[in-house]
Amino acid sequence: MNDAETSWPGAARPPEPAWVPEPNPWAPSWAAAPPVPIAPPRNRLWGAVTGVLIVVVALSLIAATIPRRVDGRAFAAQGADTGRTYGGTGKTPKAVPELARNPLLGDGISPGPATCSLPDLGRAPEQLKAYYGALAGCLEQSWRPALEKANEPTLTVTVSVTLPDHSACGEAPTEDEAVAYYCGGDTTIYAPTDWMLSDAGLNKARHIATIAHEYGHHVQRESGILSAAADKMTSPDEDSAADKEVVRRIELQANCFGALFLTAVAGSGSISRSLANAAVADYARANDSDTHGSRKHQLTWAKAGFDGKATKACDTWSAPVDEVS
Repeated sequence: MNDAETSWPGAARPPEPAWVPEPNPWAPSWAAAPPVPIAPPRNRLWGAVTGVLIVVVALSLIAATIPRRVDGRAFAAQGADTGRTYGGTGKTPKAVPELARNPLLGDGISPGPATCSLPDLGRAPEQLKAYYGALAGCLEQSWRPALEKANEPTLTVTVSVTLPDHSACGEAPTEDEAVAYYCGGDTTIYAPTDWMLSDAGLNKARHIATIAHEYGHHVQRESGILSAAADKMTSPDEDSAADKEVVRRIELQANCFGALFLTAVAGSGSISRSLANAAVADYARANDSDTHGSRKHQLTWAKAGFDGKATKACDTWSAPVDEVS
């Protein structure tokens, strides 16, 4: 393997149980109920990661959570360094393949404020595309100062509401396996219209939570965290206990990164504080999973980002095993 970055191909987020009026035992007191009812539940567990072949980071697949396996595949290495410099700094961004010692997790680094001007959320594909596009732009604006401070790349993400048969990450998962997934090969979040509406309806909190989580995987890809995590994977099909622990740390960190964005933008533009709270609470609505952590920890790490307001609060790599179970 050359010095180009590698990546673990990832997992996908399936539909989760619908919001119910009874109190969520893990939901914090500050978490408001989603402002719009969502579709009826489809009781699928968060599950196993997609194929664990070590893939080049530029051609990686990260999905929100996949309950059944999608085979990974290796591709020719491509460099992830963009070669450009940040305006006025003279610095050339370069991802660092480290985990707890990654520069992004250093002191005093956090996403910046951004005013998210989101259009109306509707069921038509063009409405979803416009909503996700505006949200992705806001995510990029918020995360850029953190990545620049860590001298790491800031490539643009696009969001597709259609599902290709094949992408830069190979064969796509099926509707039974995911509602959204991130492909590092083309830096695209795939959030197919039918999948997302079936899972979330017009619940803004869930749509925002899902896209923010997927963008968290993009941040991991850009920083080199996924590359470093790939180096720790040991079994060819990620079924070992050690590999599942690595995957849990990846996914719980993506929740934390998603909530970091939410706390940075809460109360401005289209994301009110109550909507941000509801989006964070949505991370507690998945079932226990051996690859994504318990329902309790999925919320715990999201709340760590929301309350901690800095990337250091999302260091799942230094946490003891019982905090990422």
